[in-house]
Amino acid sequence: MQQYLAQYFGKEHIQAVESLPQAGSNRIYYRVFSDGNTFIACESSNTNENETFFYFTEFFKQHGTPVPQLLHISADRTKYIQEDVGTQSLLDIVLSEGYTEAVKQLYKKSLSALVNMQLTGGLALDFDRCYASSSFDKNAVLADLNYFKYFFLDLHKIDYNKSKLMADFEKLSTSIGQVGPLYFMYRDFQGRNIIIKDNEPYFIDYQGGMKGPLQYDIASLLWQAKAQLPVEWKTELYAHYKTELRSKMQVDEQTFDDAYSSIVLVRLLQVLGSYGLRGIIERRAHFLSSIPLGLANLNEWRSTFLLEGYEELTFVLAAMNEQITQYQISADKKHAENKLTILVQSFSYKQGIPIDPSGNGGGYVFDCRGILNPGRFDEYKKSTGRDQSVIDFLESKTRVHDFLQHVKGVIDISVDDYLHRGFENLMISFGCTGGQHRSVYCTDAIAKHLKEKYGIEATVRHIVQDAKDWVN
Repeated sequence: MQQYLAQYFGKEHIQAVESLPQAGSNRIYYRVFSDGNTFIACESSNTNENETFFYFTEFFKQHGTPVPQLLHISADRTKYIQEDVGTQSLLDIVLSEGYTEAVKQLYKKSLSALVNMQLTGGLALDFDRCYASSSFDKNAVLADLNYFKYFFLDLHKIDYNKSKLMADFEKLSTSIGQVGPLYFMYRDFQGRNIIIKDNEPYFIDYQGGMKGPLQYDIASLLWQAKAQLPVEWKTELYAHYKTELRSKMQVDEQTFDDAYSSIVLVRLLQVLGSYGLRGIIERRAHFLSSIPLGLANLNEWRSTFLLEGYEELTFVLAAMNEQITQYQISADKKHAENKLTILVQSFSYKQGIPIDPSGNGGGYVFDCRGILNPGRFDEYKKSTGRDQSVIDFLESKTRVHDFLQHVKGVIDISVDDYLHRGFENLMISFGCTGGQHRSVYCTDAIAKHLKEKYGIEATVRHIVQDAKDWVN
């Protein structure tokens, strides 16, 4: 990848290359900092999937869909560079800002853009160029249901009648396989794959798309486990989607709604299968921690919709409901056993290095003064490391990402060891000249890293800014 990036940008024009967190796929993403701009680079040996992504991106870009611009593809088709549309996903926003009217409007904008994407793609895309499957037909639905059975039901040793459950799966997949009309189905239309830039949505990771029912993508977004959208939001956003759809085509409401309830169920089961594979088998913390949320989502579905004529599947869903309590007990026990408290803080070297209140000797102290100081420029003097202008400056004009990559590598060694040995305290401090810009940014970034990787809610303290009550 380094050679490829050097050939495209010119080695002297690359300020930094940051590895991005890996999600459920084997694709590896990087954020490249070059001449004050940022770009996204991707590496994947799956050239068939890559070709589908290239085709979809070119098609949707030409038809006005908000997807990143594809800038360059390597000769061997395993690496490519695209426009960077930002760092904040719709899921990030709803988790940080909550269920505000502004956030709801972002969901509505995303659904409106989805309608255009689905209909445009459905009318003109060559679905023979899809990667995994050209259509979400009966076989694709059955594959999702079996995925759930193998990677969730069987892993949790839930007792069921195999032949009866397979008969229910066959019946359900046949029913959904007959839903029409079929248009472009994004397949993984959820908050992590919607990036918000300048208050507008951009779509990423749509290479798994195929021809399918319109309802699937709505189910994916509104029933995303991590987002935990309130019932009234689901209702309003679903109505908004149908209003947008009705403005472009005729819709039989009753038929559409009946299919929606079944498709939501299939989506929830498929997601639990994914959580089982990625979380239980591959031990990825993000997916493992999502299982209780996925089960709660399924329980909400059971209280919202009726499932008639599926006796064994109804029995299985009831048995899974008990897993919610079991997982909660397990999570509470794990939390109780984890005695590690981590303090992450920013400070000013003018005031000296902070004393460790736990008495362990101080933990880590990282000096941020090797990073270009935004405070040297008038436009940033009254801002802090939490202001977007400063964040943009640090991420595009400094080597803060290189710095933090090394920091993460160092502190993770201690966190892993402390958790294993049952230690109770760790302090991580970031210092800069005034405790206002660089150290604040780094402190928040590491606190986020600890939560994402270990599920640890670190105590965050900004010594200078807290004392000033964040007034500069």
